[in-house]
Amino acid sequence: MYTKDWISKWALYSPDKVALKELDTGRTYTYAQLNQAACHLAMALTHRHGLSKGERVMVMAEYSLEYVALFVAAQKTGLILVPVNYRLAPAEIDYLIGNCRPRLLIVEGQFEAKAQQLAQTTDIEQVWPLQMLESLCQQALAQPRACSFEALPLDEDDPIFILYTSGTTGFPKGALYTHKMLLWNSINTSQSLNLTSEDSTIVCTPPFHTGGWNVLLTPLLHRGGRVGLMKKFQADRVLQLLQSERADVFMGVPTMLKMMVDSPAFAQADLSATRYFIVGGEALPLEVIRTWDRKGVKIRQGFGLTEVGPNLFSLHQDDATRKIGSIGRPNFYVDIKLVDETGREVATNEVGELCLSGPCVTPGYWRDAEATATAIEDGWFHTGDLLRQDEEGYLYVMDRIKNMYISGGENVYPAEIERFLLTFPGVSEVAVVGVPDARWGEVGKAFIVARDIEMSTGALLSYCCANLARYKVPKYVELVAELPKSDTGKINKKALRASSV
Repeated sequence: MYTKDWISKWALYSPDKVALKELDTGRTYTYAQLNQAACHLAMALTHRHGLSKGERVMVMAEYSLEYVALFVAAQKTGLILVPVNYRLAPAEIDYLIGNCRPRLLIVEGQFEAKAQQLAQTTDIEQVWPLQMLESLCQQALAQPRACSFEALPLDEDDPIFILYTSGTTGFPKGALYTHKMLLWNSINTSQSLNLTSEDSTIVCTPPFHTGGWNVLLTPLLHRGGRVGLMKKFQADRVLQLLQSERADVFMGVPTMLKMMVDSPAFAQADLSATRYFIVGGEALPLEVIRTWDRKGVKIRQGFGLTEVGPNLFSLHQDDATRKIGSIGRPNFYVDIKLVDETGREVATNEVGELCLSGPCVTPGYWRDAEATATAIEDGWFHTGDLLRQDEEGYLYVMDRIKNMYISGGENVYPAEIERFLLTFPGVSEVAVVGVPDARWGEVGKAFIVARDIEMSTGALLSYCCANLARYKVPKYVELVAELPKSDTGKINKKALRASSV
């Protein structure tokens, strides 16, 4: 059985090496300090505050040294972290609290006003400001002797995260992310990207995404590398930091790379130390790939999902132009098949649903046996994504069965937005589709059938802004007399998309 307490090993092997750096403040943790802080947190959480293996700790915060130390403490104790998307509206966060029932909620200062609007906080036994976490870590580092905490015995299928992802029913589902998934994702990533303990990265994707934790942060900590943490993505600042920190690899979504190209700092940025960028979420336009190539930065397109991986496919940088639009080939410990509606595997260049198997597949959804049984059949996870595979084994995403669209790197599920829009007075029917957008990749367009022909679209959008995360708010609203329907009475979203091009 492998150890799940990675950082205690690196504290022994490379105690004085910098593991983490807050790029906004300059603060750092060496591997010894990270382990010391995590041991003290583990002791405080379990012995002083009574939390036990399997209990949930919900966090509403941006990245910090202490947040990562909490992750390391979870590796030692078996506590389950639930990172909250702090962009959600209070009612949306209330649903997550009711679903996972955390014993502890940790809130960063800037989100305290939102936390005070939560109806469900009265059901949480302990609510801490982030300063409490910071204070515990500071106490640990001030001690003359290292705190000792013997990691608890954990099963490889014990969860370390519950990562919420919206579903086609409109209600979020909590994907279980286990210690086994964490390990094998790191192995797949290290093998695919040739990561070593000498490598470094900058993380500016948020901690409520699996990509924020698991594309590069946890694989590099597993390898003993160095991770720079940013609170928010800022194109100019990222370009500056890639140069000054001499980052070896960097992960971003296409929107980020486009904004960096448009930055005034792009022309003068020296990125000679960076081997390549990893890009996920959607295909990067060829012209953007060529622009980065002229800059001397190679692009590696990838693909993954919260419930599996997330590092599942990789398109080698040498194939970025030749195989434009491809997500590459499966990583080493990932098994795939493409199947039709009957479950039969499709032939080369035929479109089929992507199914995945291997050690980085989730065991299921938190307290949702029905969703688990629907997604996982005979050990294969059914993604709902339609792909084709060419003669050389390269995969291409053709469509999303679930009608999800991606806006600025955020997954948006139309059913969730539609369910909400129907609560606005006067809305009779609604359909939401993703439409192309120059800045965000895709944005939402809502087609509304209103009982009142005088309905104000401005009032509708204000209602959305007050109750939904910004990236979920449709950019366009069109009032229509009726929605196109199929012979079976289902809304024809294909026709709606075609009318929006």
